Amino acid sequence: MKHDLPKKSRYLKVHIKEILYATNNLDQSNYIGEGTAGKVYRGVLSNKQHVAIKHIIDDGFVETFLREVRNLALVRHPNLVTLLGYCDYGDECFLIYELCTNGNLSEWLFGKNGVLSWTQRLEIAVDCARGLWFLHTYSEGCIVHRDIKPTNILLGPNYEAKLSDFGLSKVIDIGETYASSEVRGTFGYVDPEYQGDRQVNAAGDVYSFGIVLLQLLSGRRVINMNASKPMPLERMARSLTKGGSIVGFADPKLEGEYSAEAFKLTFMLALSCTGHKQERPSMNQVVEKLEEAHNISVNAKASYLHKAKD
Repeated sequence: MKHDLPKKSRYLKVHIKEILYATNNLDQSNYIGEGTAGKVYRGVLSNKQHVAIKHIIDDGFVETFLREVRNLALVRHPNLVTLLGYCDYGDECFLIYELCTNGNLSEWLFGKNGVLSWTQRLEIAVDCARGLWFLHTYSEGCIVHRDIKPTNILLGPNYEAKLSDFGLSKVIDIGETYASSEVRGTFGYVDPEYQGDRQVNAAGDVYSFGIVLLQLLSGRRVINMNASKPMPLERMARSLTKGGSIVGFADPKLEGEYSAEAFKLTFMLALSCTGHKQERPSMNQVVEKLEEAHNISVNAKASYLHKAKD
């Protein structure tokens, strides 16, 4: 299978032997997880570099493969997972990424990996926001991710967050929109306005990020199907602004150890991200607000420790 790849990215091409060497012939013991386009394996290249390798075997996802190579081959940012190489072998495709050793955000929020502290959550949010800000203002055109969700937010050794999985991403002129023939994305994270008008632009990513922000605050899934009356997370959060208390929205795992001021600031920011498209903040404005919330939290903790010491 021959794919029309951009000439600038040809230096990334890796031989199939390197893929098989790195993963011990795609051994099940190296299996990490599975996405819509294929399975992901942990591997070690011949140069001793630890990597994650996505194996795409469904012909229907060749477009996904091409888009990731095209969009990520030359895009570099500390908060984007680095694409290190690709392999095009017969009917199979492989994408090679840097390995993020602490898994994905979903595992930490909903799994049994442990508990992320309040400041860690804010730092993860800042990292993601910076990554999206970079994508939306990229010099070659605005890159709209279109699938921001906890499983696509990977965590490095120091819990630094990196956006991953650019299979649905779309490059458009900055400030412009693209008319999509079909709604793409993940249930619960897709902008309702995009579902209606099919217009792809940066505001859709802002909405998805707002949902992730609500999940960082609450530790809840996008919709609780176990509840007697299931309600989307965004609607639940918004209902609390009409006379309710947002304290009850905080993740119980935090055990109250967070700055109330920073929590409210972040909560209101999340609601603005999920508001009407024309009223949503840009990602640089989101970064500023989150950095403010982080500074408030750090200063509050320092003040508390100082008083405790006295």
